[in-house]
Amino acid sequence: MDFQSSPQSGAVVESGQPGAARPINGHSPKALLRSVFREDRFFLVLSVFIGVFSGLAVVCFRFAIGWCRLYLLGSGAVLSPTRLLLAPTLAGLVIAALVIHFFPQTRGSGVNQTKAALYIYNGHIPIRTAIGKFITAALAIGSGHSLGPEDPSLQIGACLASVLGRRMRLSRDRMRLIAPVGAAAGLAAAFNAPISAVLFVIEEVIGRWTAGILGSVVLSAVSSVVVMRWFLGSESLFRIPAVQLERPSELIAYSVLGIVGGLASVLFSTGIATLRPRCKALPRWTQYFQPALAGLLIGIMAVLGAPQIMGAGYEAIDEAMHGRFTWQFLAILAGLKIVATLLSFVSGTPGGMFAPTLFIGAMLGAAVGGAEHVVLPHLSGSPGTYALVGMGVLFAGFLRAPMTSVFMVLEVSGNYSIIVPVIVANTFAYVISRGLQPIAIFDLLTRQDGLELPSMEEQREEGILRVEDAMRPMEGPVLDAQETVDQALQKAELSPAADLLVRLSPAGWNSTTKQELRTMADEGKSAAILGSLLPIRRIPDVHPDHPLETALRYVDRWPLVPVVSRADSQQLEGVISQRDVLERYREFGEG
Repeated sequence: MDFQSSPQSGAVVESGQPGAARPINGHSPKALLRSVFREDRFFLVLSVFIGVFSGLAVVCFRFAIGWCRLYLLGSGAVLSPTRLLLAPTLAGLVIAALVIHFFPQTRGSGVNQTKAALYIYNGHIPIRTAIGKFITAALAIGSGHSLGPEDPSLQIGACLASVLGRRMRLSRDRMRLIAPVGAAAGLAAAFNAPISAVLFVIEEVIGRWTAGILGSVVLSAVSSVVVMRWFLGSESLFRIPAVQLERPSELIAYSVLGIVGGLASVLFSTGIATLRPRCKALPRWTQYFQPALAGLLIGIMAVLGAPQIMGAGYEAIDEAMHGRFTWQFLAILAGLKIVATLLSFVSGTPGGMFAPTLFIGAMLGAAVGGAEHVVLPHLSGSPGTYALVGMGVLFAGFLRAPMTSVFMVLEVSGNYSIIVPVIVANTFAYVISRGLQPIAIFDLLTRQDGLELPSMEEQREEGILRVEDAMRPMEGPVLDAQETVDQALQKAELSPAADLLVRLSPAGWNSTTKQELRTMADEGKSAAILGSLLPIRRIPDVHPDHPLETALRYVDRWPLVPVVSRADSQQLEGVISQRDVLERYREFGEG
């Protein structure tokens, strides 16, 4: 049935009944449809466009990095020592000048800046930040600084989303969520892994799951990957060899890898925690030279025989998976990459931590696998398998994203037969890192910058109070709505409790007090049915497994709230009051 607008009143009427204005729930259907479209469906449609633009931006970013590498380091198989020394050094000087004078918000990886946009700046990220990140990060990675493109891509996508949101004049609530939507698009396109990007953004940036958020993030991530693959192809970042778990005894070897990876993660994060504030505390004039000095030291390491540590290092990861290096050299590369990444990151050079983390993990995994094969030849795991598991290990230990670390390996490899080794090794790494380094790396960087953003790791691991933690047994009698006032009063007088519950028929609960029953009796209503004299409004059901905050919605309106069984709403499990809730929260805070 069609709806039309009445020209006299502006009300909406059914076209089959001219003149009969029939608003829906007191609102114009056109206004309702406009509201639904703008707030929900339009945001989903906008998420697709965010993904498209972010995908295009990441493609351009990848090309820019390639061009910078080509012109600064050359295209030969053997790189010139002069270029290895001068390219990252001179690029460091240019980057420092750009960051200090033009793009001060481009320092670091970009994950924390995106998170700050969500929780502090209502989703606002200036377009200047995206431009600066694009230029400085492409120059840094292309010249050989030990950083990656994934985190900058995340921030670029978030910035483009923020700009689109402001252009569309979205509400403040939607603007707060639009930066993570763009972040997922940028990260998915950079890593060619939409599932991992969605999980990381929800796990480390947003911190909560809702259908609306998940739908928008998935749409933006998938659309950005489609665009990226249109231009760059659908091939994975790495040529994954055949990987599998051949015998259960190999899990011991992967457990050792998890322990080694956890210790390496702690060493890596401790280095950043120690050196970054010291570099920031140096005189301002030194900031012009810190990226250049970092680039010079990285160039020296490259000239001395380890050019693989320069840039993102994807080619070296691919070679390690196919057994091109000895396990001793792989261990050296892992150690040098930690040093090189520390130098680049603490100097304030814009760039990401994802690629260095994957590089270190791959080298460390292949090295541990090679060493274990020498000691225990019967463990026949391939270098590619150990390298893949090692990537997940460092991701779980250093970046502290346990869910993302598992799905990232599975998505990159496309092989679910190694899920058990991945989970085992990642668990060891995460537990060791969590125990030796209580503060996650992103939370650490946030606090060093003087910001107070919510810790997603702390939120994941903090205890959840439920109604059953605060409820108590019913002290007084439970009254029946079919009883007379006199019968109910006789029961009530036998109990010291002032507040009483009334079981309704056939279902539901209400409440009364001993004083109210006395007042009814004094008014000559002793023979009246109790249920007929109570307010019509019934108390909503609360169950023992409900979060305790659910009870807060009701305890201020009813002095006593029944906690009932999910199997039978007439079965009373206990009661809860405002005092019970507040006392439990106080005990939880003191504990």
